[in-house]
Amino acid sequence: DLNDRNVDPSGPAPDLGMSVERFYNPLVRRLAALPKPVICAVNGVAAGAGATLALGCDIVIAARSAKFVMAFSKLGLVPDCGGSWVLPRVAGRARAMGLALLGDSLSAEQAAQWGMLWQVVDDAALKDTSLTMARHFASQPTFGLGLIKKALQLSETHTLDQQLDVERDFQRMAGRSDDYREGVSAFLAKRAPQFSGK
Repeated sequence: DLNDRNVDPSGPAPDLGMSVERFYNPLVRRLAALPKPVICAVNGVAAGAGATLALGCDIVIAARSAKFVMAFSKLGLVPDCGGSWVLPRVAGRARAMGLALLGDSLSAEQAAQWGMLWQVVDDAALKDTSLTMARHFASQPTFGLGLIKKALQLSETHTLDQQLDVERDFQRMAGRSDDYREGVSAFLAKRAPQFSGK
């Protein structure tokens, strides 16, 4: 909220790095480390840190009227809240540069076409769609979902050989889980599984 950062031209310069380090970075790190999928429902305009925080979530669902704006450049700032890391990964380098340098508004539809988010829904359906997805994840083998999230994150910086080792190790852990046993038992018994997240 720019009203919180009303800068007095005759006063001392604010330490925006301090507020990024104290408030934004811990949140971004916690969301990334959370061993379960993080769903973001975007309704309205997600600008600046709000846009980068939203796009950094695991599943992004946007209302048709939603917009994303990397407004930093229009204020003489740089993307924060993980924006300089997230944007190239979700939009590609050329689009990330354009979004960050121009600060233009991007519609939810265009963001979806660029592969930056999972789904665009009618405004009235946003809440129900997001809650349905959250309930779905809660009923799934959450231990395995956490491993999937971590494996995909690690793949960003790994070679193929390194990633094959991660997959081996994570598959070993998943195969020893109660959720795997329950999934196989339920499949063989032709019944709905009751996962515990262990």
